[in-house]
Amino acid sequence: MPYDAEDTRRRIFDAAAAEFAEHGLAGARVDRIATAARANKQAIYLYYGSKEKLFAAVLRAKLEEVRVSVSIDPDAVAESVGQMFDWYREHPELIRLLLWEALEVSDESGDSEREWRDGFREKVGQLVDAGAVGDLPGDARIRATQDLLFTIMGLISWNFAVPRMCRLVLDEETDQAALARRRETVVEVARRLAAAPDVAAPPASAPDAAAPPAAAARAPR
Repeated sequence: MPYDAEDTRRRIFDAAAAEFAEHGLAGARVDRIATAARANKQAIYLYYGSKEKLFAAVLRAKLEEVRVSVSIDPDAVAESVGQMFDWYREHPELIRLLLWEALEVSDESGDSEREWRDGFREKVGQLVDAGAVGDLPGDARIRATQDLLFTIMGLISWNFAVPRMCRLVLDEETDQAALARRRETVVEVARRLAAAPDVAAPPASAPDAAAPPAAAARAPR
């Protein structure tokens, strides 16, 4: 049978995704990836260059997968959030990879970060154009929509980042029961947030601490 380079790359990728999700970047072992992929270590270095580059490739591909598979419909935010919740429940490895990245990977800008920023700016622009946060002016509307988007992402992802805590706080016997409750709550919260522009509005600037309170300024001397 002729050597199938593409199939080898796919097996390496799948094995690496499982290994990194379980052990992180530092704890992952190239020899375990090679064994699980039924490939040799030289093939891993040939196709991906290093363990660090392989981790970056896996994370980038997983983020692209969720970007393509699920998006936020500006006209149906709550329904989109429900679809995203279901996607994360079926692909818990992405949350684990993101947590490992936050713990182990240095915060350096690069091409991938610029791509992600552009992708999020596009999503924010779609929500702004659809009037997701009401009639806030200019930059305030963009910033409020960015906060709305990140808040929704947090509402979804935290359930899968700490599933045991989710089960205990909700006092449920199984993760499945806890996640079913959380899905209903997250969808309803997303619906209310999208419909209530004041919730997403940025807070007013705090008063200058050095300035005297108005009442004190008017007090007789």
